[in-house]
Amino acid sequence: MFDLHNHILPGVDDGAKDMAEALALLQLAQQQGISHMLATPHLHAGRYNNSAASINEAIAALQQAATMAGIDITLAAAAEVRIGAEILPLIEQQQMPFIGRYQGNKVLLLELPHSHIPAGSDKLLAWLARHDITVMLAHPERNRDLLAAPDKIQPFIKAGCLFQLTAAALDGDMGQDVKALAQQWLKQGLYHVIASDAHSVKRRPPKLQQAYQHSCQLVGEEQARQLCMLNPAQLAEPVFSAGMLLN
Repeated sequence: MFDLHNHILPGVDDGAKDMAEALALLQLAQQQGISHMLATPHLHAGRYNNSAASINEAIAALQQAATMAGIDITLAAAAEVRIGAEILPLIEQQQMPFIGRYQGNKVLLLELPHSHIPAGSDKLLAWLARHDITVMLAHPERNRDLLAAPDKIQPFIKAGCLFQLTAAALDGDMGQDVKALAQQWLKQGLYHVIASDAHSVKRRPPKLQQAYQHSCQLVGEEQARQLCMLNPAQLAEPVFSAGMLLN
């Protein structure tokens, strides 16, 4: 399986705190049947001031440590980007790490605040579309505005967004309301990718195998394979093939 959203890079955000935990997460991922991991540290101005250069440095160090530890997972890197005005100059300066390509467009893994949908989101989506960038919205099932009013997802659908489901949402780890919405949208065919969003060994381990099994029960094996294997593999192929950030 391919995992396109996780926080395995050590010491760069609220994910793996050090190299030991990063390697432990990789070992868990390998046990889950994950063959490829696209590390996506937070890029959140004022909180996690990561950059293309710092992400490249961190993934190179993790790759070296993983090889020495005998962990057989193919690694690459991008970023989970918090919505904000800082996105525009990063793209214009070609310093934005993208997670892959979809129908010829670069794909940006975009995170909303958990609390609400920011005003002006529609304007940002339109700007990105004009620059041939497709948004993949990270874990929309966890946004409080969307939990309260799921129809608020419609402008994102009309804007051509893709949607990423967090694996642990399907078994209730993030609350029963999140589980219910995740299952509803999964059955409706909203999601393009399921990813682990793994952060730590204990608090949020990679649970992609469980999500795959849940998806098989909810939408059938063929669709589960699309979400956990085929779609993410196709989308992120340019990043894994290049062995460097797509920006």
